[in-house]
Amino acid sequence: MGSSGWIAVCAFALPLALAVVAFARPRAGRLATLTAALAVLAAAVALAQEVAQRGAFDVSLGGWAPPLGIAWRIDGPAVLMLLLTAVAFAAATLYRNAEIAAAGDAGFEAPGRGEEGRLYSSLWLFLLSALCALIVSGDAFNLYVALELVALATVALVALPGGAAMRAAWTYFLATLLGSTLFLLGVALLYGQYGVLDLELFAERIEPGPATAAAAALTTAGLLVKAAVFPLHFWLPAAHGRAPAAVSAVLSGVVVGIVFYVVSRLWMGPFFVLLTDDAGLVLGGLGAAAVVWGGAQALAQSRLKMVLAYSTVSQLGFAMLAFPLAQAGAPELAFRGALAFVVAHGVAKAALFLAAGAVAAHAGHDRLQRRGVEAPGLAYLAFLLAAASLIGIPPTGGFVGKWWLFGAAVATGAWVWAGVIALGTLMTAAYLLRA
Repeated sequence: MGSSGWIAVCAFALPLALAVVAFARPRAGRLATLTAALAVLAAAVALAQEVAQRGAFDVSLGGWAPPLGIAWRIDGPAVLMLLLTAVAFAAATLYRNAEIAAAGDAGFEAPGRGEEGRLYSSLWLFLLSALCALIVSGDAFNLYVALELVALATVALVALPGGAAMRAAWTYFLATLLGSTLFLLGVALLYGQYGVLDLELFAERIEPGPATAAAAALTTAGLLVKAAVFPLHFWLPAAHGRAPAAVSAVLSGVVVGIVFYVVSRLWMGPFFVLLTDDAGLVLGGLGAAAVVWGGAQALAQSRLKMVLAYSTVSQLGFAMLAFPLAQAGAPELAFRGALAFVVAHGVAKAALFLAAGAVAAHAGHDRLQRRGVEAPGLAYLAFLLAAASLIGIPPTGGFVGKWWLFGAAVATGAWVWAGVIALGTLMTAAYLLRA
């Protein structure tokens, strides 16, 4: 394993080691969380340079290549998701640390202190490590393991404040358990059919058939539950709306986006031979329904965090349109647009939730009302810029992603999907400008 392989391993192992440190020494938690986020960011930049120089490469853990060993895949999309994860975690960590410091200066116990602080820091680092493993995992079973680790950490983080958050966390737990079960059943079917777990070997051996179609349906359904794609989004609004602002920023900005990235890796990879007209229509239909339903629900909310939570349901619908557009004949442009949109959405949504948290901290609530509230100008500026990207105003990242998706729709004559993109953009502008 070369130097680039060790860099990839460190991006996973360092946050895990610091999670143990943070649990044993709670006072070191704030420094450990920030150190881990910056280390993953440095690792992602180094891996990006390596990919730019020599292209995508594999890291065989323990020196054993598939199918006997486990391989991590390091390519352009994986590096982009690592960069998104590191940036969002660094921003959310700085916000959380400032929140704790401000509470201490005010003379009262902050949520990040004491026993809850010990659990928060270690779970936060555990989640960062699990997300890094999920992004680079190259075989189906390790995807399952990483998904489970992500679920354990996120459910616990949502539950930490107690009260209504505990109820939301239980719903989230049951939903993610259902998703994991479906995904594992699909993986078991694939292994029974082809005798391998590595995704590249799947792509070489996979053939259309009833068993393969059932496996693809099960794995996809499990992932769509975890990504909260309509109509499987029932757990998301309460979980993201009740969690602390820093946790909501990472859940909406990173976690659901990475799960969608896993879906796209499967359908743009080994499952691409199964992407028929019917499959594309089903996936695209779910995306279109998510855009409209999520946007309508966001317009109806009276709390800012709930607006942003339902916005996540709507925005993931845009990315789901990549599948029918790929089936229609523009796979490269559609996938590029979906990936760009997911990254732009992740950065914007993290900024929106952190800005909403700052506003709520100053106002004492996050209810939308006619009279504005006093809050730091930086929070309003962050909200404005992030909203511009989510709407798709040039030259933001959100505009680039939507432009490529819209271009794929025009190139293939898929005017229905182009109309969904236009309608969803108008709805996004309506509920964000209302805030």
